[in-house]
Amino acid sequence: MAGINIWQLLIIAVIVVLLFGTNKLRTLGSDLGASIKGFKKAIGDEDQNKADTTTAGKDADFEQKNIAEKKADSAEQPENKNKEQV
Repeated sequence: MAGINIWQLLIIAVIVVLLFGTNKLRTLGSDLGASIKGFKKAIGDEDQNKADTTTAGKDADFEQKNIAEKKADSAEQPENKNKEQV
């Protein structure tokens, strides 16, 4: 018969409890649960930060201008593109 039956699992559990004790196993379980909870919170915070940056509508620290403002700014600046520098 292959595999582990219920009696073998029960014997392994008794040996583990005798070796480590119930108090140490309880703290181990609570520490494991707290670490999983912290991991899920960190993942959730990361997803929320990504959503906040996409809905903000700004790139870095630059201000957005509409097309009319861009045309007005380019009309005010002199064009030096065609001049050669000697």
